Amino acid sequence: MEQTALRPKPMPGQNRPEAGGQGPVRRPHAAPRRGRRTRTLLLGLGAGTAVLLSGIGIGLVAAAVTGITGPAGPPRQAPPPVPAAHTTAAPAPPGATLGVEVADGEKAGALVVAVHVPGPGYTAGLVRGDLVLQLGAARVDTAADLARAVTRSRPGKAVLLTVRHDSGAYQQLTVTPGLVT
Repeated sequence: MEQTALRPKPMPGQNRPEAGGQGPVRRPHAAPRRGRRTRTLLLGLGAGTAVLLSGIGIGLVAAAVTGITGPAGPPRQAPPPVPAAHTTAAPAPPGATLGVEVADGEKAGALVVAVHVPGPGYTAGLVRGDLVLQLGAARVDTAADLARAVTRSRPGKAVLLTVRHDSGAYQQLTVTPGLVT
C-alpha cells in the first residue's frame, strides 16, 4: 500500500490551495453578524439599567422596613463633659419596672408585645398579646398611661393588674414591680 500524507484543514481566513486562486475566502457565517454590535450594546445598556433600578427599589424597600429615613451621616458626638464643680442635678432615683414592652392597643389598653425573662411581668404571668387595662387604681388607656402608673408605684410592693388575654378572658394578676438601677 501506498502511504498518503495527511492534509491539515486550512485555518479560517487562509486561501485554499485547491481553489486555485488568491481571491478572498467566502465566509457564509459573517453576513448575519452585521448589526449585532448595536443590538448587543442596546440590550446590555437596557439590562444594566434594569439591574440598577431594581437595586435602588430593593434598597428603598429595605430602608422603609428597617425604618431608615435618610442617608447615614457622620456619627453624632456626645456633648463635652461638664466639670464636677458645675453640676447641680442629683442622679435620678431608681424607678419601678414590670419588665415588659408595650404598645398602644387597638382600643383602650396597653398591648404587651414582649415580656422580659426573668422579670416581674413574667413572674406574674403576663404573656405576649395580653392587653393591660388597669394597674392598681390607675386605668390604662395607652402605653404611656401604663408607664406613668408603673413609675408611680413603689418597687417591691405588690399591685393588682387587670389584663385581657388573646382569648378574650379577663384576669387579675398580682405583680411586684422591680427596681431599675
